Amino acid sequence: MSGIGVGPYVELTFDSEGDVDRATQGAVARMEATDVLVFAHGWNSDRSTATRLYDRFFAPFPTLVGPGVRLGYVGVVWPSMRFSDEPIPDFEAPGALPEAAYGCALDPLTRQALEGLWPGRRAELDRVAELLAEQPESASAFVEFGALVRELAGVDTVHAVVAPAVPAIFTEDVLEVCRAFSLALARAGVGSGAVDGAVAAGAEGPGLTAGGGLRGLWGGAKELLRQAAYYKMKKRAGVVGERGLGPVLAELAAGRPAMRFHLVGHSFGARVVSFSLRAVPDGARYVRSVTLLQGAFSHYAFADRLPHDKGRGGALRGLHRKVAGPVVACHSPHDSALRVFYPLASRMAGDSAGLLGFDERWGAIGHDGVQAVPGAPRLSLDTALREGVPAAGCVSVDAGAVVRRGGAPSGAHSDICHEELARVVVAAGRMGR
Repeated sequence: MSGIGVGPYVELTFDSEGDVDRATQGAVARMEATDVLVFAHGWNSDRSTATRLYDRFFAPFPTLVGPGVRLGYVGVVWPSMRFSDEPIPDFEAPGALPEAAYGCALDPLTRQALEGLWPGRRAELDRVAELLAEQPESASAFVEFGALVRELAGVDTVHAVVAPAVPAIFTEDVLEVCRAFSLALARAGVGSGAVDGAVAAGAEGPGLTAGGGLRGLWGGAKELLRQAAYYKMKKRAGVVGERGLGPVLAELAAGRPAMRFHLVGHSFGARVVSFSLRAVPDGARYVRSVTLLQGAFSHYAFADRLPHDKGRGGALRGLHRKVAGPVVACHSPHDSALRVFYPLASRMAGDSAGLLGFDERWGAIGHDGVQAVPGAPRLSLDTALREGVPAAGCVSVDAGAVVRRGGAPSGAHSDICHEELARVVVAAGRMGR
């Protein structure tokens, strides 16, 4: 396919239900390769953004692998989106998305992406966009905004008591939620006067009244909309992985038993490739390595027992054992999306810690690596590159030395196109020289 500097390259395409484009699957099946890199993107606005990401990330690999390795390259394309005010380092032209441009109003590209995410909801999105543009200093306007966001997200708050997986951001008082997100934006480096004012106005408690800083909470309201979109994409990523990519890889492996697959995922794409492991048959050895780049899912996902609930395991409990090689989780402290917003948005309804308290149970694997898996080593990037990674099991690699650039509100979340990370993938797959 055009637009990529390595080959053979195929884009393996899935719809929102995980159904694959069979023509693209056939193209992968015909690859002449010993090892196939399968990379799933995270939040992207369109196919062209995903293709550019794959072009950049795959570029170093031909010079890194040994002479007996013939690489094939697969870019997974699934319906995802990002808010276009989130800069991706080196992708936009200099000055195209200056940090100062972050604001409450929806830009045209984001608005278009939201209409694709929630088709048939133009009227609701029109009103959401109007409220964000006008920023009325009215409690009733926030109540209306919160109701619209819940409707878009498909959350039934009436039944939240029997559906505890509904995040508190959709069930708590909307003013408190927007205040919490305003504070989080300030922590993430969004330092507009409006946000600062909101923080000051709400610093001593929930006593927010009209004329007392409500206008400054619309930045938090926009973040609530952003998290509603990611809430839907989080669920979709699991579906695409478990019902789409996983079965497709099993079919490909059955037809090409000598082919070795190395899975790579960024952000929610890390969720896609991880959930695909649910479709790996017991005893199969075709998935040779998994590398997770700034993974946007729980750091307890692979745990047999949760530290706060010994009777339960993580959503991917024990699935790392279905990988013939290691599961490497690259993480960075400079990722504001996972350090600040992921745990805030992942809190469950009724959590006693409240919206503003910290509780490590909601941490992301891309923030602090694999947790609660006994014996899982924690390495610096330098150590991983110098000494390699274990031959099997979970391992965490602190990639903060290179994953460190990016503006507010997501920080370094998308700063993943580095040769050092490609070398980690090669080491995990035992493909080096």
